Amino acid sequence: MKMERVMRNNLFIISPYGYKYITSALFAAFMFALLDLEFFSLVAFLLALFFVYSFRNPERELSFLDTNAVVSPVDGRVKAIDEIDDPQYGYKVTIESNYLHVGILRVPISANLKALRILKGARTPKKSKLFYDLNEMAELVFTDEHENSVKVVHRLKQTFAPLSVEITQNSAVHKGSRYGYALSSVTELYLPKNFRLNIKPSREIEASHSLIGYFS
Repeated sequence: MKMERVMRNNLFIISPYGYKYITSALFAAFMFALLDLEFFSLVAFLLALFFVYSFRNPERELSFLDTNAVVSPVDGRVKAIDEIDDPQYGYKVTIESNYLHVGILRVPISANLKALRILKGARTPKKSKLFYDLNEMAELVFTDEHENSVKVVHRLKQTFAPLSVEITQNSAVHKGSRYGYALSSVTELYLPKNFRLNIKPSREIEASHSLIGYFS
């Protein structure tokens, strides 16, 4: 029931994750205006506009309906594609997002959420040596009816907004559905050895709209 309520609320043009930031900035702008502090009122109003932009929540039509197709769970730029030595996964795709990208997280395949791990932590810059050890992160494993598995790891960079994941383990989810929010993050996709990649490094991609590849 909780997941269904969150999904409905997320249909608004502004994500509910941003309401408290937007209303706080507008309230500050109003109070500064009452005190004739015009410069501070303008700064607060511009901050509210920044929050509106940061928490925008566009509708996305699913472009790839094939059950073997995997779409991007985030907006961002593909930073690296690596072959890895792992018993279950053969590839790791790294996607970096910043404040200009939409922060809504979307399900990459229609599947069950077999595993979910969320760690609250720091939000150090990506250049920090402690980035991978201390920063706030979420790890999700989606497994479809054919036992194809995709692991998604979101890790926050230096940002003001916490990482939010609004689905629970063992939930049945549909490709392209919203499941959370991450503003300014690094996302890693772990894909099986039987996967055919359809992306290249440095490419800008969008959640739901961009094809990562196909299960063979």
